Amino acid sequence: MPELPEVEVTRRSFAQHIQGAQVVAVTLGKPLRWALGCAPADLVGATIQQVRRRGKYLLLDLDRGMLMIHLGMSGSLRFASDLPALGKHDHFDMQTSQGTLRLHDPRRFGAVIATQGESDPVARKLLEGLGMEPLDEAHFSWPRFYAGLQSSRSPIKPLLLSGKLVVGVGNIYASEVLFASRIAPTAAANTISTMKAKRLFQAIREILAMAVERGGTTLRDFSSTDGMPGHFQLQAKVYGRNGLPCLQCDRPIRLLRQGQRSTYYCAHCQKA
Repeated sequence: MPELPEVEVTRRSFAQHIQGAQVVAVTLGKPLRWALGCAPADLVGATIQQVRRRGKYLLLDLDRGMLMIHLGMSGSLRFASDLPALGKHDHFDMQTSQGTLRLHDPRRFGAVIATQGESDPVARKLLEGLGMEPLDEAHFSWPRFYAGLQSSRSPIKPLLLSGKLVVGVGNIYASEVLFASRIAPTAAANTISTMKAKRLFQAIREILAMAVERGGTTLRDFSSTDGMPGHFQLQAKVYGRNGLPCLQCDRPIRLLRQGQRSTYYCAHCQKA
């Protein structure tokens, strides 16, 4: 499932190329998780001003309104001037004066939603509950982060995955930041010491930034809009390494199920 680093890599790979482009035509494939919210023809003639990201949503600001794109579980975008004919898993095609933006999504859990802007009720419903942006130094606040930990009795890994405190720490990255912080994934958030909480705060920023630099994580089919796969999986210290020796202590990495998600950790290095 594409997480924050993969969505940010996607944004960076086409944002500058599509900025200033005018929409020429929009073609829809099979229905996605949510309806577009307008007739495709209503988007024709609009100019794309910029591409932003909030959590795992790509926000395309138009001169009239805003498009919200979510990649779902298996979605990916392509942007090029010479894309092949639409395939069976291509469900949104936006031709512009500077190239075509196409959403490819085999499972169809992704979405493209037309709104009037961030104040639109639909946009507010999807964005208002999101936590802090870890890659935005002005937005990612240590006091707010620590207060959020202290106010929650939830095990730390599910809390990170919820996106209510901080966005973008998906399943792979949660295992990695907890290992880097030497925190057990089952530890109650409000029991984590100030020292470990500071390590966690820093690890979230550093590991997500590293993942963006490495092009995200490609376990199955993720790639950026120019078709390039990610390489962060080659840097993983615990994720996917069940039974292999810990890179710190040589004891075997363990696998734990939390909320139907796989958690990888070292019981020796990560104490509750």
